[in-house]
Amino acid sequence: MRAVVQRVSSASIRIDGTDAGSIAGGVVILLGVDRNDTEGDAEWLAHKCTGLRIFEDADNKMNRSLLETGGDALIVSQFTLFGNVKKGFRPSFNHSAPPDLAIPLYERFVHEMRTRLPGSVLTGKFAAYMEVGLVNDGPVTILLDSQAKDY
Repeated sequence: MRAVVQRVSSASIRIDGTDAGSIAGGVVILLGVDRNDTEGDAEWLAHKCTGLRIFEDADNKMNRSLLETGGDALIVSQFTLFGNVKKGFRPSFNHSAPPDLAIPLYERFVHEMRTRLPGSVLTGKFAAYMEVGLVNDGPVTILLDSQAKDY
């Protein structure tokens, strides 16, 4: 699984042209599922996302996590995170998981986030047209990949 984690002061989502909710502050997580991912990847990634120390402490150092700040999360499925442009300019999505694998793993990740976080967890809708608005705070953006844990 891949995640682009952005610290935000606010974020909102529209699904198929309809307002679907907003968060006041926390993180937006764009989540992609690889065809080789397992539930273990979802658990590992949720643990990392909730524990990331990307929020300032009293000394203005990034030393606090969502668990400590009580911030919210907006999670959006994003199969294009596995777009491969090795050959030419048109992305290939051969590594993206098909829906029958991706949906349960996406839902498992969301479940793990909801179990861990004191704040609210808002989601997009898998395979829907979505518009995500956000104010990136910092900006702070972190890339995580469960297949590259040493990165």
